[in-house]
Amino acid sequence: MKVCIGLSGGVDSSVAALLLKQQGHDVFALFMQNWHDTTGTLHGDCEWEEDRFVAELVARKIGIPFYFVDLSEEYRKRVVDYMFDEYSKGRTPNPDVLCNREIKFDAFLKTAKKLGAEKVATGHYCRKDSIEGTDGSAIHRIFAGSDPNKDQSYFLCQLTQEQLADALFPIGDITKPEVRRIAKEADLPSADKKDSQGICFVGKVDLPAFLQQKLKPATGRIVEVYDSFFESCEQYRQNCAILESLLREGSGALQTVTSYISEDKGSAEGSSVRNDWDTDRLAALSDEDWLRISRPLDYSSIRFETESYRSGKKHIRKTRYKENPWGKIIGEHDGAQFYTIGQRKGLNIGGHKDSVFVIGTDIEENIIYVGEGHRHKGLSRSVIRLLPEEVHWIRKDLAMEVGEIRRYKVRVRYRQPLQEATLVLRENGLFIIFDTPQRGITPGQFAVWYDENLEMLGSSVI
Repeated sequence: MKVCIGLSGGVDSSVAALLLKQQGHDVFALFMQNWHDTTGTLHGDCEWEEDRFVAELVARKIGIPFYFVDLSEEYRKRVVDYMFDEYSKGRTPNPDVLCNREIKFDAFLKTAKKLGAEKVATGHYCRKDSIEGTDGSAIHRIFAGSDPNKDQSYFLCQLTQEQLADALFPIGDITKPEVRRIAKEADLPSADKKDSQGICFVGKVDLPAFLQQKLKPATGRIVEVYDSFFESCEQYRQNCAILESLLREGSGALQTVTSYISEDKGSAEGSSVRNDWDTDRLAALSDEDWLRISRPLDYSSIRFETESYRSGKKHIRKTRYKENPWGKIIGEHDGAQFYTIGQRKGLNIGGHKDSVFVIGTDIEENIIYVGEGHRHKGLSRSVIRLLPEEVHWIRKDLAMEVGEIRRYKVRVRYRQPLQEATLVLRENGLFIIFDTPQRGITPGQFAVWYDENLEMLGSSVI
């Protein structure tokens, strides 16, 4: 079979190419350039040239033809412009998911087929197989990679059956250390090359500097939200009351905040903090109440009034903000669109015992809301709503019907350990209610669900 390998210059795609060649396929390499502008990048303007040079050396070492294609115009229109638009609306997009859907398995795939390829292979850590459907047609399935520390199925969550039909993932069944070993034994030029970081095909960037190409800085307030706000917030108290009513009888107290979870460790600390939801009660909950408990908290009621006072021996008249029991203005930022939920770096806020996190942004008023500590109530949410038109089923034959309730494993960002959750489909959306409250759920990222066998079934932008 004639296979095109997307050769990036990294060790993963290099080993994928080697394995395909050893399996007897007619393999050729295609390197794509997707970005020219170096504004905001941290490694200068030669990074892609170095990657191409290494990729050519790898192709020569393996003994396969090497081609080059410039897809930068397609990438700008279909990935980068989308990024800028999402950030301008206060959402945090995932360009890697878009790159796979719009570029690697679309524009790149079309180029590969023009060069005679029957299939396109990549160095993703995920597994794929095909089964026969009830109508006799092929159903393509995608599973989490065998290496739990490198599973990259999340980035492929928007692929269609048509795209998966043409895809191969040669290293999905092996671990990263094994990939490194194979590369060293084969003396591949990429064997010791570090994994790439940053935005897909752009590289590691200073994100604010990168975004300021199109999004203008604007000074705004940073407001710290105190715990007393939640005691007085009707929305928060109402949500807690509804969630409490959904617990299984005798299951214990409602948990609204989870302990800190280190995603690098691959295991969930504080996983004992769980809610046992009653399926019958979930089914009986009204559409309006589902909407109510899925909405992010609104902090706009925290307002600050000014007052005049006299200061010093000369009693100079000055103005200050009156004290607010719910919060305090503690600093300034250069644009709410540059910050994301759960962020703690880059805030330049001192004077706190614990870390300070972004818990909300108001793009129209240009305000960032922050909270102190990993267990701040504003960091955790138990329910999210996915818009019906945004829900994408990889397995359309398993798509849910309105009124249906299912249990799945869900992650809301890459490298997050899979979380136990219940999915409830209603006319006004697909609702995900997590057993364990989730930290830092970020609009613009993707929620992805898997079954017990770790088959990835569907996804949606949050």
